[in-house]
Parts: sequence; C-alpha cells; structure tokens
Amino acid sequence: MGEPAYTTDEIMSIVASRQLRDGQVCFVGIGLPSEAANLARLSSAPDVVLIYESGTIGTKPDVLPLSIGDGELAEQAELVVGVPEVFAYWLQAGRVDVGFLSAAQIDRFGNLNSTVIGSYEKPGVRLPGAGGAPEIASSAGEVIVMLRHTKRSFVEEVDFVTSVGFGRDGGGREGHLGSGPSIVITDLAVLEPDPKTRELTVTGLHPGVDVDTVRDSTGWNLAVADDLVITEPPTGEELAILRGLKERTAAAHAAQA
Repeated sequence: MGEPAYTTDEIMSIVASRQLRDGQVCFVGIGLPSEAANLARLSSAPDVVLIYESGTIGTKPDVLPLSIGDGELAEQAELVVGVPEVFAYWLQAGRVDVGFLSAAQIDRFGNLNSTVIGSYEKPGVRLPGAGGAPEIASSAGEVIVMLRHTKRSFVEEVDFVTSVGFGRDGGGREGHLGSGPSIVITDLAVLEPDPKTRELTVTGLHPGVDVDTVRDSTGWNLAVADDLVITEPPTGEELAILRGLKERTAAAHAAQA
C-alpha cells in the first residue's frame, strides 16, 4: 500500500507544522501559516501558544480564520489585548519564539518584499505592503518563511526590502533582536541559510522533486547542501487532522454566507 496522496499546499503546511514545539510562542499569519500553526496545535505541539496580530493570545480556533479580525480568534483566546501591546510587550520585547512570514519576493539572503515590484517611485505593481511583517522579521526569535517556488518569487535581489532577512550582502542582522529566517518551506523544497554566508541553501527536497526542478524555479545560482535529505511524506494522521480542520472551516464559512 503506497503513501497517501497529498497536495503541494498540504505538504507545505505539514512540513511547517513539524517545526513548532510545545511551549513555543508563535506569531501567526493568515493562510498557510495559520493552517500550519493550528495543525501543530492539534497534533505534535498541543501546548504551542498562538498569537495573531489582532491581539488574540493563546487562541485555539476550531476553524481557520478568514482574517486576523475573525471573531473565532477572540472567542477562543485565553487573552485579548490591543495591537500596540502585541507588538510592544510581546514581539518587540523578545517574547515571541517564532514568527511565520510570506511575501511576493524572497532573495538569496532571505530578505522579503511585499511592497512593490519594480522601482519604489514608479512601481510596475504595488503590493499590499508591510503590515506587521517588518517587526516579526526583526524581533521574533526565528522566522519560518512559506512561499511557493517560482522564478518570479525567488529572485537574486528583491526590488524592495520590506522585511529584513540577512541584508543585501548577508550581514544585515545587526541591531535586530531575532536571529532571522531559520527555514524557507516551499512547494518543492526546504531551504536554510548557510551558517557562514547566510545564503539560502537547499537542504531538503519534497518527494518526487529533483534538484534541477528547484534550480530551474530559482532566480539565482542556487546552492545545494551535500547532505541533502528527502522530506518525510505527510502521514495519514497529519492529513486527516489538516483536512478535518479545513472541512470544518469551509462548513462554518458556508453557514455564515
């Protein structure tokens, strides 16, 4: 009997969920990061403390929120505080162990762009903007990045540094509380910063993906680790928990429509 079938989004969420540990304080975003964090809470890390930007501390939603302002987050939270307190007391004071981020672009030193494509003065595309991402990138103990792997997203140099990784030359963490991106999880592979150069390096491939595919989807000459590993496929239990969460979410949102 073969491995259970899964989608690329599912393996991204499951691999990200495996990074969280019991007792960690995690700053969560909407979308795949929310899936990953809540999957961890419902499986491998039941005591992880989830914080959303809207001020919900220790929330345990039964369904995934549509936005950071979703009432489900407040109803299931241990504590609700103001947004300034989330940033000043929790994030910028070093009380957040791990933060999730995504963006339109990432470069070889883990810098993220969610501001503009093209020049800032005359952009080809104006993106949604920073939100709380710069503070997460700067102050969370570590950052997990989740991003689909294409040449449009993985560029040698981002058009604008919205959220700092390791700076334009790989040495830009001075003055930042957190240690920066610890892992980048894509639909093809896992990348981690080289301990010396801080350049993102492929350390793992998802099942069925080869190195050439990852390199062809990257806008720079991508480094590959010598001890490359293959991602453990999602288990039936992980898929069942994740799909159950998404099914409850779809049913709840349909009922509210």
